Amino acid sequence: MSDASSSRRLAGERTDYLAGSLPDDAPADPLALFEIWLEEAFARREEHADLPDPSAVVLSTVALNGQGTPWPRSRTVLLKGHDAEGFVVYTNLGSDKGHELEQTPRAALLMPWYPLQRQVRIEGTVEQVPAEISDAYWAQRPRGSQLGAWASQQSREITSREALEGQYVQVEERFEGSEVPRPGFWGGLRVRPARIEFWQGRAHRFHDRIRYTATADGSWERHRLQP
Repeated sequence: MSDASSSRRLAGERTDYLAGSLPDDAPADPLALFEIWLEEAFARREEHADLPDPSAVVLSTVALNGQGTPWPRSRTVLLKGHDAEGFVVYTNLGSDKGHELEQTPRAALLMPWYPLQRQVRIEGTVEQVPAEISDAYWAQRPRGSQLGAWASQQSREITSREALEGQYVQVEERFEGSEVPRPGFWGGLRVRPARIEFWQGRAHRFHDRIRYTATADGSWERHRLQP
């Protein structure tokens, strides 16, 4: 397919958004609404095959180039916890995103639940979770994932897939017959939300958007946004 044909196809692509609405009396606490939507996303996975991973979340950070110019960068990770303190993901802290968040501890999260025609956008400051929380989650991970975390210098270049597999074998041999401890370079990051927006697709691109903004006293302001 030519570039022109692809462009015409994209320009002509249309999707009908008819899945639901966001009422004006949505919960005053965005975390309550998030919990409802998250449960509905998991229910969708159980009932259909079109939402394979409700926990998938796009994490966006800011990288600074040599001149200090900010460059936004995004990747998909997995949400592994949420509560009144914020939203938690786990990663190699020496990875690109780990360095970027150390430089600029602010991030955006996007949960794209396409079959439900919903998005949740979260923006806030980032901090490392306490070591005991990272330890508890690490202990739940499959052994293969634990070994993979040790074997990968995440985001660093490597000569070949064979070389990468070799690093895994070395780690496998190193910890043979013993538990795999959590490496100091691996842990959890919490996004403390300053803003949370819920987006629900509606007909004629006249979508519903409700944004919650955190206030100094710990409460939330709720506003409906135009699409």
